[in-house]
Amino acid sequence: MGRGELTDKAWARIEPLLPPVETAGRRWRDHRQVINAILWKLRTGAPWRDLPERYGPWKTAHERLRVWTADGTWQRILDHVVVKDDSVGNVEWTFSIDSSSVRAHQHSAGARKKGAAPPDGSKTFAVDGEALGRSRGGLTSKIHLAVDGRGLPMSIILTPGQAGDNPQLLPLLDQVAVGRNGPGRPRRRPDRVLADKAYSHPSTRAALRRRQIAFTSPERVDQINHRLGKGSRGGRPPGFDPELYAGRNVVERCFNRLKQFRALATRYAKRVAYYRSEITIAAIVLWLRADLQDTP
Repeated sequence: MGRGELTDKAWARIEPLLPPVETAGRRWRDHRQVINAILWKLRTGAPWRDLPERYGPWKTAHERLRVWTADGTWQRILDHVVVKDDSVGNVEWTFSIDSSSVRAHQHSAGARKKGAAPPDGSKTFAVDGEALGRSRGGLTSKIHLAVDGRGLPMSIILTPGQAGDNPQLLPLLDQVAVGRNGPGRPRRRPDRVLADKAYSHPSTRAALRRRQIAFTSPERVDQINHRLGKGSRGGRPPGFDPELYAGRNVVERCFNRLKQFRALATRYAKRVAYYRSEITIAAIVLWLRADLQDTP
């Protein structure tokens, strides 16, 4: 087993979730070999054509990434490992939310604006539709992330680099649906959300109150001045616990771990669907590492 490849324990966890190696007269190349090829690509950030021979043809690995992006296999694996952890009480339902900008390599531009629909079913082929934004620094994408109290990814959204943070908070929470091993509806609501000043908006606080989710975020200076300018009509300042807020650093640490995969620290994928799948695969690795460390 090479560095960064799936361990035997990790493989035992995800193997039952993959399609049979032989289906309808067709035999797939060994799944573990192909997933290790994709992990090598993510870890190094090298072009597909530079894939070492021990992983087989590079076109096979790229095609497997495409097919399993289209049919949702990667997301199902991530959902499974999260459910497995929640069934034994390891998911910590205090979420931290933040975003991180990623420089997009020049090879990530130029996706066709007309033609067949992309793998995620989107009909948008504009630059913004591929989560690419232009600025004086060039092309950028932004990863919006919600993590649990241990700093493990729960929800991912990609936008162009110039997009604001606050509009993505509620959509991040809407994506969360952690199923249970037994009967019962999936859990969708965290106990508390921690976020920085970029998310401190009265409409956001009101929306979270309606959902009965506690919110810890410092007020921006302009919001403080606006409230004080109203006098007694401005109301009381929102509650803020600096000790709870200090726990928000887990999302920063999660970004650091994700960006150890060089293909995530710089975006090379033209299609946003493929780039999101790459982030999802890295998230699966983080969950498996945490789970296997906790397993006696």
